[in-house]
Order: sequence, then C-alpha cells, then structure tokens
Amino acid sequence: MTGALGLALLFTVALAAQRLIELWISARHVDRLRARGAVESGREHFWMFVVVHTLLVLGIFAEVAFLGARPGAAWPLWALLLAGAQALRYAAIHALGPYWNVRVWVIPGAELVRRGPYRFLKHPNYVAVVLELVAAPLLFGAWRTALVVGALNALALTVRIRCEDRALAAGSATPGAPTRP
Repeated sequence: MTGALGLALLFTVALAAQRLIELWISARHVDRLRARGAVESGREHFWMFVVVHTLLVLGIFAEVAFLGARPGAAWPLWALLLAGAQALRYAAIHALGPYWNVRVWVIPGAELVRRGPYRFLKHPNYVAVVLELVAAPLLFGAWRTALVVGALNALALTVRIRCEDRALAAGSATPGAPTRP
C-alpha cells in the first residue's frame, strides 16, 4: 500500500468512525428530545445526507486508490480549512448541547440558541459541513469527489433548510435551527 493510499484509508476510516459516533450521540439526544415532547420534521429527506456522507468517504478512497488522486501543493491549506471547519462544527454542536442531532426535531415553545457561533451565523453547522465536504477530498486531490459531494450536499441543504425554516415558523427546532431548554 502506497503512502497516499494508506493515508487515505486511515483518513476515511477515521472520518467514517467520526460520523458513526455522531449518529450514536444524535440518537441519544433524540431520545431526550422525544421525552420533552419534540416532534420530527423532514424525515423523508434524511437519506440524502446519508448518501452525501457515504459518498464522501468512498469517493476520497476510490479516487486515491483507482484514479491516482494525490495531495497537491495546496494540501496544507486544505488541512487548515478542514481543521477550521471541524472547530466550527464542534462549536455549533457544543452550543446546542443535548439538543444537537442530525435531524430536525421541534420542541414547541423553545427559544433559539444565541450563543457560540449561533451569535453570528444562522446555520454554523451547515457552513462547517460545506467546508469539510470541499476540504476533505481536496486534501487528497480528490476533486471529483469534492464536486459531486458538494453538489449533492447543496441539493440536500436546500431541502433541509426549507424544512427547518418551516419547523421554526411552527415553533422552534434543533439541529441547524438551534433551541435551548
């Protein structure tokens, strides 16, 4: 296994593990949200995000393994952008606390979170993920993956943000539209 292929394998396994751990945390949070009377909105579009994040992991590895993608001279920039995106995403997750999850759950009467990155951005978690979906593939020179996954994510986010806006108009919601108890 070459250096780039080994790094891509290690990176994509770590990325997949990170996403699986986040799904587990999200499921734990959803149990608490349900107990507080939360109702899910937009369940029918969640599959789009599963596809996007699965293609991200598979695409990076496939481009390195089969199409010869390799990190370019700008890899330190992509690594820095990825680290910044991760920091923003985890700041958003921290600000939402037990209300963060990967779906849209409405808690009637809950107020919007106005702390952390939510003081400055309406959807900091989505901004961070958009940056991750560009930076992670380009870190390895996997530009095809960045294009395809980025385009699919834009479509999925268009649907998700409309769903969240409707949920907010009807009450208040978590994740990208954060709430507090």
